[in-house]
Amino acid sequence: MAENSDYKGVDTEAASGVAPEKNPQSDGSVSLKPKITLINGVTVIVGSIIGSGIFVSPKGVVEGAGSVGLSLIIWVLCGLFSMIGAYCYAELGVSITRSGADYAYIFEAFGPFCAFLRLWVECMIVRPCSQAIVALTFAYYVIEPLFPDCSQPDTAVRLLAVVCILILTAVNSFDVKWATRVQDVFTYAKVLALILIIITGFVQLGRGQLDNFQNLFEHTETDIGKISLSFYSGLFAYNGWNYLNFVIEELKNPYKNLPKAIWISIILVTVVYTLANIAYFTTVSRTEMVSGAAVAVMFSNRLYGVMWWIMPIFVSLSTFGGVNGILFTTSRLFYVGGREGHMPKILSMVQVQKMTPMPAVIFIGLLSLVYLTSSNMYALINYVSFVNWLAIGLSVVVLLFFRWKRPEMNRPIKVALVWPIIYVTVSVFLVILPLYASPVETGIGILIILSGVPVYVIFVYWQNKPTAVNNFVDKWTVLLQKTMMVIPEEKTK
Repeated sequence: MAENSDYKGVDTEAASGVAPEKNPQSDGSVSLKPKITLINGVTVIVGSIIGSGIFVSPKGVVEGAGSVGLSLIIWVLCGLFSMIGAYCYAELGVSITRSGADYAYIFEAFGPFCAFLRLWVECMIVRPCSQAIVALTFAYYVIEPLFPDCSQPDTAVRLLAVVCILILTAVNSFDVKWATRVQDVFTYAKVLALILIIITGFVQLGRGQLDNFQNLFEHTETDIGKISLSFYSGLFAYNGWNYLNFVIEELKNPYKNLPKAIWISIILVTVVYTLANIAYFTTVSRTEMVSGAAVAVMFSNRLYGVMWWIMPIFVSLSTFGGVNGILFTTSRLFYVGGREGHMPKILSMVQVQKMTPMPAVIFIGLLSLVYLTSSNMYALINYVSFVNWLAIGLSVVVLLFFRWKRPEMNRPIKVALVWPIIYVTVSVFLVILPLYASPVETGIGILIILSGVPVYVIFVYWQNKPTAVNNFVDKWTVLLQKTMMVIPEEKTK
């Protein structure tokens, strides 16, 4: 993954023929610029969280919980759990102001090997898999109006998901401002979709549609393993609350704006998710929700008459913005990994005219396409959840570790120790229980984590590689630099 650690790439002129100081967007350096405002930060988090989850996860939550009452409790608990995690990440984010979030925190606390395994898991499973899930949901809802009475053709769904990922890869490669504007617009669209669902739900409650709220806890699941899987589905819907930490170097005034953006976003999403699920149950029964994934379409079919198609359009807008948010933040993770020598150096380079991490953006876009070979979204969710919560739990352990080892560290935000302790304790259960409830998916997740060990030894730890290998890597790096007109990051002094 990493060639000789002192390799810096070719110079600007050789790679592209464009000197960075001639670039009107540059201040004399080639690096990522702080262009993200508080509003942009909120839309990055909300736009990343509200993707496919609220439209796909209700089925998984109800299936694992068994009853309407427990499923609603799980939605609230998942929001509170995410809020505790976000609170802990606020301290980490303003204490270690490096992009990469948990990768950077684990690197700082436990060294390069543990950090590499986190990056490997994120690279191989979490991010591309999550992006594939959201893109598939986008495609599923976009063509839903064309197939109202039958299932959508699988090939068409996958091809549309491919188009979605390719378009957003191009946008993120071209301009950071374009990417944040896409995020802003589609975040507003997805919030409007959920507000429409919530308002309709209140109207239904006013009409006395309370049948599904009778005997709230009837059929409640008693198998703790299945209940843990329902938490996985709920937490998947909240996934993305830590994404702003991945781009903190591009956030204006991070000490002030990071915690504000986190609190505004998590509270908003928790309230909206809970009310949306209450609205669903005014019209869709527990058994109907378990029988089909497209709960929002079922909801709109029964209530909006000839205008039922408006909901698939809103959902497709929502998920399109979700793909953009994942792509935007994930590319920065790979960018930081390349900068630290844990990924190919080409991924740490910046496009000299657009000031975007173009190689990293293209990399995550192409990797996501691999996961589109599977359209089983619930199996993908289980793959993602096990490794994701294992890594995020370890990141919160970093907070406790630094409290012990670095009590003098500057902490503009300092959380009470009870919160990281609660978060780590719950994370342990979320990691252990699926080993019993879903052994195949978690076993595959463990194997992929372990597969990172030989990769680390060969491509990172082994520094004295044969000259022929280094020359081969350097040759391809230079070729890619010239193709994309990218050079290593250069900070002003």
